[in-house]
Amino acid sequence: MKNLFLLLFVASISLNAQILPERDRAILKDELLADRFDNLLPMLMDQANIDMWLVISREYNEDPVMRTMLPATWLNARRRTILVFYRNKEKNTIEKLAVARYNVGDNIVSAWNKETQPDQWARLVEIIEERNPEKIGINISKHFGIADGLVETDYSELKEALPQELEDRLVSAEKLAIGWIETRTEKEMQLYNTLIQVTHDIIDEAFSAKVITPGKTTTDDVVWWMRQKVTDLGLETWFHPTIDVQRDSEALKSHIDSFSNGYAEKVIIPGDLLHCDFGITYIGLNTDCQQHAYLLQKDETECQIIFPKHLKKATAYKIFLLETLK
Repeated sequence: MKNLFLLLFVASISLNAQILPERDRAILKDELLADRFDNLLPMLMDQANIDMWLVISREYNEDPVMRTMLPATWLNARRRTILVFYRNKEKNTIEKLAVARYNVGDNIVSAWNKETQPDQWARLVEIIEERNPEKIGINISKHFGIADGLVETDYSELKEALPQELEDRLVSAEKLAIGWIETRTEKEMQLYNTLIQVTHDIIDEAFSAKVITPGKTTTDDVVWWMRQKVTDLGLETWFHPTIDVQRDSEALKSHIDSFSNGYAEKVIIPGDLLHCDFGITYIGLNTDCQQHAYLLQKDETECQIIFPKHLKKATAYKIFLLETLK
């Protein structure tokens, strides 16, 4: 019985990258969040020309921006949570307040005593009037869903509570919200490199003889192996993975057709060019990685596979062989 070989175009990295236990993850998450509030947010507010930003949500229907601002021990907002960020550019200060009965972690302090002022909206108006901002940013956006998290009920009640003079200062915080979501800090990028490594480690193992037996293993088998691996590592899958196959004997499907109708489950056989789309979530960060692997045919060797050097360099793939049974 002759051997077949699995030619992988993936980085050869062992699955030994450190994944922190839950308590340590929480500590790190809150440290990263404090750094974002203190060092990133003032810059973003200046760039957006907004000196006050209101982020308003009710429990279990959180603005996607607010979800990224909650401390590690808050899995959801509590009742109605109103976050107020006030940037005084002249004094180079940033206030982080919560019109809520609780501090929102260590970064955002409660600015509402319900015994003194029973009306939450009235307390918000007091805070705004005390600071007299020129522009009050709220998360409404026609074109970017992630910056459109202020729901109709809260929007209506906000406008009802504000005197006309302050209502006239409301502006879309679209640029600010997008900037907050899309910008990674230096500290986050250090963590992100580890996350990328873990992602490629999982792909490396998925595209190996440990998982794939030619003529037996299906593409769905590999997909669900990846999902289970992520769960076993104590992580989360960012989106359901896909494993698709390209073959000389079959016409390529458009990405639109594949996305609409899904990738049909196929048994993986020699000569298949495998492609995966895979991402994981860890401490508020997500990855989205795509890789290829080629399953050598009977009696085929690496020397017979022409893979242009410029393509190797562009994709940063490392080529190596894994022996599999026929």
